Amino acid sequence: MADKDEELEIPRDAKIVQSLLKSMGVEDYEPRVIHKFLELWYRYVVDVLTDAQVYSEHAGKSEIDCDDVKLSIQSKVNFSFSQPPPREVLLELAQNRNKIPLPKSIAGPGVNLPPDQDTLISPNYQLAIPNKRRAEPIEETEDEETAIPNPSQEYQMDMQIQQNPHQRVSFPLPKRQRD
Repeated sequence: MADKDEELEIPRDAKIVQSLLKSMGVEDYEPRVIHKFLELWYRYVVDVLTDAQVYSEHAGKSEIDCDDVKLSIQSKVNFSFSQPPPREVLLELAQNRNKIPLPKSIAGPGVNLPPDQDTLISPNYQLAIPNKRRAEPIEETEDEETAIPNPSQEYQMDMQIQQNPHQRVSFPLPKRQRD
């Protein structure tokens, strides 16, 4: 008895949505699903009818007729949904694209790496190697203590570095003593 009272309280549109869900094989759903479908349905109907009214006013009619509604639905379908291009068009595009050969691989097997200057593994520093000169005893005077070091020596060092920036440097390792 309670089920019949509830069925009488359900609006006609909600009953239609329920019957549509049952016809599609949907048996278990939340009650809010019906309300969401009704909201979408009403919004679509309002959009179609407002477009039909615009078409009717444009044609100079005082009322909306069946042709205006059909035109409105047709325009919604045409502008809301896009169809994929025909198969023949896609095949023609594929043939045109496949006419262009792929570039030949000029490298051998393995992974192609960029040149060393474009990688982060190349050295990003230079070592300044001082010239070995005999140590000469320098007599210091009070005036020389405040003097700037010989700029010509610094200039010579810079020039040597600029002329040969990739000079290798090796350091002798001390021999380990065995215990």
